Amino acid sequence: MLTLGKYGAWLNPVDDDVARTEYAVEAEFLGYGTVWLGLGLRDESDLRVVERVLDATSHVVVATAIINMWTNDPVALATSYCRLQDRHPDRFLLGTGVGHPESITGYSSPYRRMESFLEALDAGGVPSDRRVLAALGPRALRLAADRAAGSHPYLAVPAHTRTARRLLGPGALLAPEQTVVLDTDRASARARGRAFLSDPYLRLSNYVNNLLRHGYDETDVVDDGSDRLIDDLVLHGNADTIAAGVDAHLAAGADHVAIQVLPTAGQGPMPGLRALANRLIP
Repeated sequence: MLTLGKYGAWLNPVDDDVARTEYAVEAEFLGYGTVWLGLGLRDESDLRVVERVLDATSHVVVATAIINMWTNDPVALATSYCRLQDRHPDRFLLGTGVGHPESITGYSSPYRRMESFLEALDAGGVPSDRRVLAALGPRALRLAADRAAGSHPYLAVPAHTRTARRLLGPGALLAPEQTVVLDTDRASARARGRAFLSDPYLRLSNYVNNLLRHGYDETDVVDDGSDRLIDDLVLHGNADTIAAGVDAHLAAGADHVAIQVLPTAGQGPMPGLRALANRLIP
């Protein structure tokens, strides 16, 4: 299994690939162990965006978050994985998942889709310990333990991390994403968090159902989300406050936390990632 370090930098697909490559170079310099590349629904079967980042960096692990199993071809993806493994041995972690029924035409039998996709990756030479699943529910988490290195849950709270660790067992990788806002003004931080979460995330059944399983009720997930939910899903405050919230995932059983900084207008994520690196990374 690859060594990801305790903390990673999760880079949003909203940023263009040139900017994200520059962010990745700095994240490596700051000491983040892994750079996660958010990809959304893009067809990235050729993994060129990953190759660009690997070429520009020297040792940081580069992970996809995630390669969508409906919009990417697993045979082509396996070929691309082998190319990157040859060029940059043991630096790439393939994050894959089925996404959400609301965003995919023809979405059906997601568990079977995961199984068939993983079978194709097996046949193409992608080792199970070089891939993770974006698993939230119990069945998907067990599959992540059996057929991959583990799980990279998105939009999860420490209560989910605790449950995921129990279902994955002690040996599997658990690397949740945590969104943060470096802002000590509660009202403005909440407003930014709510704008980020309310559409699309609180309109996606996979995420809503997962939140309802882990301490929230219908009053938290309706409309644009309760203050409690927004505060938990998008940590805000100064670097010390946010660091404590990030470390709550580690205390709950995570091996690694991928930190996504919501930037202020006109800025990228790096000011926030710098501030957190000063607090989190020796």
